[in-house]
Amino acid sequence: MTKKPLNQNGIYVQELINNVEPDFVFSDKPINRFNVVENKELDKNKEKSIQLSELREKINTIENCKLKNNSKKIIFGDGDINSSIMIIGEAPGEEEETSNHSFKGEIGLLLKKMLSAINIKIEKAYTTYSINFRPPEDRKPTSQEIKRYSIFLKEHISIINPKIIILMGSTAMEAVTGQNSKISIERGKWKEIIIKNKTFPLMITFSPSYLIRFPENKKYSWEDLKKIKQKIQNLNIII
Repeated sequence: MTKKPLNQNGIYVQELINNVEPDFVFSDKPINRFNVVENKELDKNKEKSIQLSELREKINTIENCKLKNNSKKIIFGDGDINSSIMIIGEAPGEEEETSNHSFKGEIGLLLKKMLSAINIKIEKAYTTYSINFRPPEDRKPTSQEIKRYSIFLKEHISIINPKIIILMGSTAMEAVTGQNSKISIERGKWKEIIIKNKTFPLMITFSPSYLIRFPENKKYSWEDLKKIKQKIQNLNIII
């Protein structure tokens, strides 16, 4: 009869476990890596919400601004903060100021129809404005005002981090691209903007408020929408 050799390594390992963590328990259950991913997403969403809240406060405390002084409240943004589609309008009007939300009333209904035509639910996109306060008598913001607020807008874009930006109206075009040319010339063309070393594709098109006043131009907006739909498919965006 031969003696079974002792596994000295096993003894040392067991002694180490007992000394370091007496209550250590081995488990055959697999690690739930989905919880790890989910927790990371929750942390990411929380951080994004904090950044948006801080930006809103920064805009709301701006000084020496006639737009802010003549308006009742800030209109910041609505929709899914994790959306791949960011829609930027010109400036809020009376209905938006009253409701405290973007794109309301007749303008909102038209935008909803436009997006539905390319299979996008408005609540699944993220909407905001180039100017976050209603201009007096709904006038067009000046280039100086647009430039001042464009700093906040570009930070807004960076936080949302969309895959596609839709600029609706000449004010939105000027705020993001710096171009002050006719929107009829610039619309319908894919362009790019670089913010914080990241490139964002964007499409310039007519605003819903303009289309309500000049419905004959809806055919051009439809052409723009079809290009946006194709871009969404090319980038494999699910929305």
